[in-house]
Amino acid sequence: MCEIQIWLNRQDFEYDIYALVRSFYPGRQTEVHRMEGDTPPEQSMRPLGEQVFVVAWSGGQKIYVECRMEGQTPVHIEDVPDSPDDRIAVKNRLKQLLYQTLQAFTGRALVWGTLTGIRPVKLAAGFLEDGMDAAKVQAYMEETYYLSRQKSSLCVEIALREREILDGLDCRNGYSLYIGIPFCPSICMYCSFSSYPLEKWKNRVDTYVETLCREIRASAPLMQGKELHTVYIGGGTPTTLEPDQMEKLLDCLEEAFPLENLWEFTVEAGRPDSIRREKLAVLKKHSISRISVNPQTMNQKTLDFIGRRHTVEEIQNAYWLVREMGFDNINMDLIAGLPGEGVQEVEHTLNEIRKLGPDSLTMHSLAVKRAARLRLFSEEHKELTFENSSKIMDMAENYAREMGLLPYYLYRQKNMAGNLENVGYAKPGKASLYNILMMGEKQSIVACGSGSISKQVYPDGQIERCENVKDVTQYIDRIDEMIERKKQLWNR
Repeated sequence: MCEIQIWLNRQDFEYDIYALVRSFYPGRQTEVHRMEGDTPPEQSMRPLGEQVFVVAWSGGQKIYVECRMEGQTPVHIEDVPDSPDDRIAVKNRLKQLLYQTLQAFTGRALVWGTLTGIRPVKLAAGFLEDGMDAAKVQAYMEETYYLSRQKSSLCVEIALREREILDGLDCRNGYSLYIGIPFCPSICMYCSFSSYPLEKWKNRVDTYVETLCREIRASAPLMQGKELHTVYIGGGTPTTLEPDQMEKLLDCLEEAFPLENLWEFTVEAGRPDSIRREKLAVLKKHSISRISVNPQTMNQKTLDFIGRRHTVEEIQNAYWLVREMGFDNINMDLIAGLPGEGVQEVEHTLNEIRKLGPDSLTMHSLAVKRAARLRLFSEEHKELTFENSSKIMDMAENYAREMGLLPYYLYRQKNMAGNLENVGYAKPGKASLYNILMMGEKQSIVACGSGSISKQVYPDGQIERCENVKDVTQYIDRIDEMIERKKQLWNR
């Protein structure tokens, strides 16, 4: 029998309800069921020791939420929404009632309140754009979505900083370009990105680069008349490419796309075991302005366990090599919630990062997705702990601010450790423009490479997407289909 059951009499807001329940009960097996009328089948309410949640919305006339567990008094709240014909108002009220019920039932509160989406800052930015002042936005988010004071303040601070950074950039008449390199030196055990171990795919990399160049050349004409503002080469690990392969890719990109109005050019070097002087020389030759060197942790025991086949010393050496080669905008990514790491381990990592002094730092909360090996082999690793908490994220924020790094973008994901968030911090003038544009969905993104997603952002905020297949072999074999999809998206 499933641990958590959700019963609904309508499918409206099913995902929001499911996600909020999962936020209170992370890691618990959860199922959603349909029911007729306002009451689930009585036999479904009887499993001993099982958690049973009932959520019903009766045709806009009455909302009620009921929560039961064997041996406990049911918690029951109901309400008539003020605006039954207003979908947003009904959704907000339903989530408020569900939150109140779960909070009363569990004795817990969530720092992100009822918010289940990945872009809370976009919400705050929208209110600011509508003319609401910062204090009122913060108060509204706390009252409507039950955010903690700290999170509402952080959202507003980042929204204001994003607006300042984007000042002078014509987002709607520009676009960004993403290039995906799906290969990695090895696959981390928590990873669920479209990544492939280089050792097994080495004989296909040249063909992949050739195919990618075909897509790049076919994509550029679709954006005539618009300015290219940012380029982001991500992965995977782009620096798994050999110098000649990277040179070929960058030459193709420069020949196909106009770069004279470029504000930022990022290459996510990522794994230090992929960084070599001759590769950095190619990047420097092509005026790459921003580089990522991503350790995830500075604890050797964790690196070994998660499959990062490099040492802490190699991270440090790679960082200083990048500095030596003249790059003045270096980002480093860290992950909170890695197996076996708690406050002490994360603090050790932060202390080591402080010694290096990167220009920006992204603090991720581990999100173990369905495809990740930790999920696939959960029985094998069932003794592991995945600890993340507000204490850890607050500590990271304090360290970042002490290093002169200010929060500039934030997003959330499903299945995040501690139900928390990812936050990017940067020195003034070093924030990633691409990250802000992508997470705020402020401009269109042309994406090339396996698993990449192009987005056409219209003036009214509507967004249409075009996805490339994730499998490398399929991408190579079906590139004409990928190109045709792009043409259909941009020619609508």
